[in-house]
Amino acid sequence: MVAALQTPTFSKEQCAAGLRVAVGILEKWRASGEQSCNVLRISRSTLARAKQSDPSWSLNLDTDQMQRVSLVLNIHAALRLVFDNPENVYGFVQMANHNEFFSGRTPLDVMAQGDMISLYETFRRIDALRGAQW
Repeated sequence: MVAALQTPTFSKEQCAAGLRVAVGILEKWRASGEQSCNVLRISRSTLARAKQSDPSWSLNLDTDQMQRVSLVLNIHAALRLVFDNPENVYGFVQMANHNEFFSGRTPLDVMAQGDMISLYETFRRIDALRGAQW
């Protein structure tokens, strides 16, 4: 028997709320506009709208985009568990990392390559710092 995977459905308002939070985190990580767009797979105009505080703004995001939002939120949560000080919580992704996977690049540079694998693998490695005790 094959079970069908159900894709979660999000309202436009939920998509906008999640995107706004993810964009806020990326801003605190000091990501450039281009990096933010690549990480979240959104356009510059969508990024600009997400930065505004228009409560009536909403949009549809596809499953890939919502997974990207989720990964950014989960990376942020893992960093908050690992580090006590805001300088590391928000600065870690800008620090060169000499782990084999990062090869001297920053986690943000790896995430900003734009592919889901790089984003997910960055999450996995940051999550492992806290012992992956979800």
